[in-house]
Amino acid sequence: MKEIILGRDTRLALRAQAHHLDPVVLLGANGLTESVMKEIDRELKAHELIKVRVPTDDREEREAIYAEIAETLGCARVQMIGKLLVLWRPADEEVTIEEAEELARITALSMGRGSVSGKAKEAPAQKRQPKKAVAAKPAKKVASKKPGEKKKKVAEAPRRARPKRTRTTKKAAMAKS
Repeated sequence: MKEIILGRDTRLALRAQAHHLDPVVLLGANGLTESVMKEIDRELKAHELIKVRVPTDDREEREAIYAEIAETLGCARVQMIGKLLVLWRPADEEVTIEEAEELARITALSMGRGSVSGKAKEAPAQKRQPKKAVAAKPAKKVASKKPGEKKKKVAEAPRRARPKRTRTTKKAAMAKS
């Protein structure tokens, strides 16, 4: 089978879906065997999107296992995080890549990303008109104090609606009682 190559948006949507998944297939010390491949195939048929844990510490070996699984089973490589491999294959073999990308786009929309049409939002039909300038108010005349006059009282600042709470310590509270 041939490996499925996914577009960026499709891969991102599948990565988001796979975030909460736990690995369903764990490779043992024997590595990638026939029975492990059958198990991965069975899980892909059941779930479409799965995680596989590979125990090896060698990065090149993990990448080789990842490529071999994708090529042999005809699935898409979604993501490799450390020892976890994320694989995806549509449940129905008849699904084309375009349909798979459309499905992933719809899934991404249900998660709150993007627009339904896949296009950017269109501009409103009418452009906003700038606000008209408000007529300027005439400047206030400032009265100057003449010699011998007393100062005018200045209005006090408004009082608070609620008085400010004062906190008392335990010691002060005990002293009051």
